[in-house]
Amino acid sequence: MSHSAQELIARAGERGLAASALACLDRCLPLLGPAPDDLLRPLWQSVAEGGAGWADRLGEVRGAQAEGGDDGFAVRVRTMLGAAPSGWDGAALRAWAEACSVTALELHGLLGGGPLLDGEERRQVQILEFLAGTESDGPAAGLRPVLEVSAEGRRVLRAVVSRRERGA
Repeated sequence: MSHSAQELIARAGERGLAASALACLDRCLPLLGPAPDDLLRPLWQSVAEGGAGWADRLGEVRGAQAEGGDDGFAVRVRTMLGAAPSGWDGAALRAWAEACSVTALELHGLLGGGPLLDGEERRQVQILEFLAGTESDGPAAGLRPVLEVSAEGRRVLRAVVSRRERGA
């Protein structure tokens, strides 16, 4: 995790922490195999609502997650989701955000390193900076830029996974 990402996570509020972790997880979804892009939608909705219904929505997502692959990549992505705290608690969300950041960077490094890893690090910082700028706007502050950055990262990773499968 870059120093700037560490600093931004250290200063983030609960909403920023949850969104940061969720964005890392979202970008890694292609490693689960056929997981739908909207798998995490209930959790994004909870983040938009300041944590409302987080525990119930987390249970819903865990129940709906695609079992997909059983390689080390898929296992680590499922572990990221499994590590999500059931409570909307700053300390637990901070630990989850840090762990998701590190795991996402490790996965991107293993899959392609170089530009792929640099892009993931850039997206993490970009999302954290956006969230830091909207933290005082309350839970209803738009998450669209965060979702757009995550969707871009998910497309990039999906292309890498597809290339690896064709080469195998």
